[in-house]
Amino acid sequence: MDKKTLSRDGTPIAYDSTGQGPAVILVSGAMSTGGSMAPLAAALADRFTAFVYDRRGRGESGDTAPYAVQREVEDLAALIGAAGGEVCLCGVSSGGALVLEAAASGLPVRRAAVYETPFADFSEEGAKERAAYTENLTAALAEGRRGAAVELFMRLAGMPDEMIEGARQSPMWAGMEAAAPSLAYDNTVMGDGLVPRDRLASIPVPVLAVAGGASPEWLREATRAVAEAVPRGSYRSLEGQTHMVDPNALAPVLAEYFTP
Repeated sequence: MDKKTLSRDGTPIAYDSTGQGPAVILVSGAMSTGGSMAPLAAALADRFTAFVYDRRGRGESGDTAPYAVQREVEDLAALIGAAGGEVCLCGVSSGGALVLEAAASGLPVRRAAVYETPFADFSEEGAKERAAYTENLTAALAEGRRGAAVELFMRLAGMPDEMIEGARQSPMWAGMEAAAPSLAYDNTVMGDGLVPRDRLASIPVPVLAVAGGASPEWLREATRAVAEAVPRGSYRSLEGQTHMVDPNALAPVLAEYFTP
């Protein structure tokens, strides 16, 4: 990351920008840095100035205890200031929950989009699994078992044991363990895992909720529920896409929606 801005509590937030045009800030999900959003930023750069950033507690950004979701909203406020004062926001996975909270908080957001924010209230099994994850994640991080915390997240994401073991043997594992404490941040942003309908009903700006047509039904239904809960919400399905969305499939949809 080439640039930094200071959040309200003094935490340095590292970011990059590319392209020219209206500002769009891209928000990554769990276990991701701003670099994971770089391909999407590049796909938007011909029409927008696309900003990517390391959320607090990961990458080149700092961190300040104690954590609160409002601190991450303030991080976005600082980035919006750096971007010129009014932006569009796009959040992927749990980053979408942060985008929705930022929009509800009254930040100067012109439009927002989210991709498959993984709320679980359309699956009783999923809600139970999330509650167990929260309990086990809290214990693992409190005991300093960062590797166990990463494994818990990977299992929650549906990865098989052989893929987890392969990740453990890869050069990326040390970085994943380093980022493990931020899993608690994403878990807090997601709240109890249910669609926060009352909060979403307070969002004053248009919100586009996008899901992959090949994603599990519960993810598609949760995405549709977000669109229905926001007063100016709309829903879009991307044929053939999964939770690991192709930036070149998502970018044209965002570009059309964000174009003034």
